[in-house]
Amino acid sequence: MSATAPVGTALTVATAPGNTPRLLRLPVKVETHSAYLSAGGYELLENVESLLAEVQNAGVLGRGGAAFPLAVKLRTVRSAHTRGHETVVLANGEEGEPASVKDRWLLRHRPHLVLDGMRLAARLVGATRAYVYVSDTEAARAVDAALSEVGFDTFGGLGFSIVTVTPGYVAGEESAAVRAINGGPAKPTDKPPRPFQHGISGHPTLVSNVETLANLPYVQRHGAAVFRSAGTAASPGTFLMTITGAGLPPALYEVPHGMPFTDLLALHGVSPDNVRGALMGGYFAGLLNRDVLDTTLDHETFRQLGSGLGCGAITILTDDCPVAVAAAVLAYFDRENAGQCGSCFNGTAAMAAVAGALRDGVATAEDIARLKRWSVVLRGRGACATLDGAANVAASLLKHFPQIVTEHLAGACDPCRSAAFSAQRPYEVEAVTQR
Repeated sequence: MSATAPVGTALTVATAPGNTPRLLRLPVKVETHSAYLSAGGYELLENVESLLAEVQNAGVLGRGGAAFPLAVKLRTVRSAHTRGHETVVLANGEEGEPASVKDRWLLRHRPHLVLDGMRLAARLVGATRAYVYVSDTEAARAVDAALSEVGFDTFGGLGFSIVTVTPGYVAGEESAAVRAINGGPAKPTDKPPRPFQHGISGHPTLVSNVETLANLPYVQRHGAAVFRSAGTAASPGTFLMTITGAGLPPALYEVPHGMPFTDLLALHGVSPDNVRGALMGGYFAGLLNRDVLDTTLDHETFRQLGSGLGCGAITILTDDCPVAVAAAVLAYFDRENAGQCGSCFNGTAAMAAVAGALRDGVATAEDIARLKRWSVVLRGRGACATLDGAANVAASLLKHFPQIVTEHLAGACDPCRSAAFSAQRPYEVEAVTQR
């Protein structure tokens, strides 16, 4: 059965039917130290190699967007430790995607789960220093309060610091996080080196998403086989999904990988008949048309469509015009780029201008040809992936909604003539803390 808990009036938190929550805690409230302990938290770690093997066998993938195998990151940084290097753990909770809320929710409501995951990660890579990196001040307060509840011995001498930065789309990129903690601006740097090579204070650093780390206590307690009892072979386990759009309040769901998209719609109360498509991975993975109705929620399925789950944020499009949505997202990328790389600074501005003109019915066929070319040739440029995200949005709009693009060229889009979708931070989700 489905367990559901409304959080204030802004967010609904729920688990998929038949899914026992691993990351969510229902009914929703801030989890205390005693409650976390009573549920088996902060379990003694007796064998580091054994847990490393379980993490690898479990196939835990990063939940921050790239879906990179956690075990590979852990072993890479651990190898630096075994060669005599000091290592560091960084829990990345700077949720740069405005349409995502999962990391803030975990930090605000289950800070001990996150800290426990950091404790285990630090043991696995031999770190004695750990950082919680956030932009949400409420999350920072929750983590600070949780740290005050835990005895020093629980963390085995691991030192914690909480670093709070100004929110920004690029601030959550891993090199931006390291740069900010090192005293610089929260903006990406050129790679290489990457943080696992040269990170905080020059030390090899494990940078991992908050939700990713929150899976470690479950793997320690239950093992790889139980972790894999949900999900698919290539996308094991459950994950947190932020759902926006469709004219409904946003929701945070814990669902198993492989769940049919239509089951997600049923959980959220949306009829498939009303769906025009979806904006995937927050903003980064671009748009899909009604083909999304035939998908299952796993990385391999969306890769085949040239899209992705990303950070687990999906916007369901019903009444909003995909052209207007793309224009709003591209305008956001134009405002939020780091301003460090000419290709990104100029490229996002150019694509945003064409998308805005298309929305307003004043673009030309030549403009669309340029947009199509830019969406190909600008990929991979710059210090971070912001330009890739913009290219994804532009390319996916042209690929999946050619008829609507044609209608806009003719000035024939009725929804945009009446009231085109427009937002500074499209489908932004505000976190609400339930005490």
